[in-house]
Amino acid sequence: MNPNLAEENLQTIRLLMERSAIYRRALAPIMLLAGIFGIIAAAIGLYFHLEDPHLFAALWLCTAALVITLTFFFARRQALTDGEPFWSPPTFRVAQALLPPLLSGMFMSGTMALLDVNWSVDYPMSIIWLLFYGCALHSAGFFMVRGIKWFGLIFIISAILLFVVMYLAKTGITPSSGNWIMGFFFGVLHLAYGIYLYFTERKSSIA
Repeated sequence: MNPNLAEENLQTIRLLMERSAIYRRALAPIMLLAGIFGIIAAAIGLYFHLEDPHLFAALWLCTAALVITLTFFFARRQALTDGEPFWSPPTFRVAQALLPPLLSGMFMSGTMALLDVNWSVDYPMSIIWLLFYGCALHSAGFFMVRGIKWFGLIFIISAILLFVVMYLAKTGITPSSGNWIMGFFFGVLHLAYGIYLYFTERKSSIA
């Protein structure tokens, strides 16, 4: 085994452990941000009756792109505030864990949006997003705070259960019901988790 590689891995693990508190501190506002935009997107979809599957896909893909962009700038500002380099070996490991599932989900949904099929029923978009997003969070949880893994498992298990229910009921998920699903998981759950992180971090800081 290469001793330099082993030393580099140990150093990365040490940095991840040292920065777990920083990651946790940054997660609270990021989750709150994602939750707020998720609720807003769901409200827009329901209020304007965006029943067309392509409009549904465009709404939520644009929302995801906006949240990811804002998360990037917020995480960068947080790193600068704490005097930490933004792009470091721990950050690279987290990005490596997040990107494959996220890009796979976006690729599948983007491709299906271009196909001339009734994918709102045959290919339930919201379930696919829940599943891949949950996999991304669960993978990143190996390099971050433990709660992220459990948060990701909620999305994975929920996606599987929704698919089973959909199959047994022999019905699909329309864009209308999809907005409710997306609003709950990507809006309400993120908001609740952000609030939990905010108050638990505040207590630990006071202690």
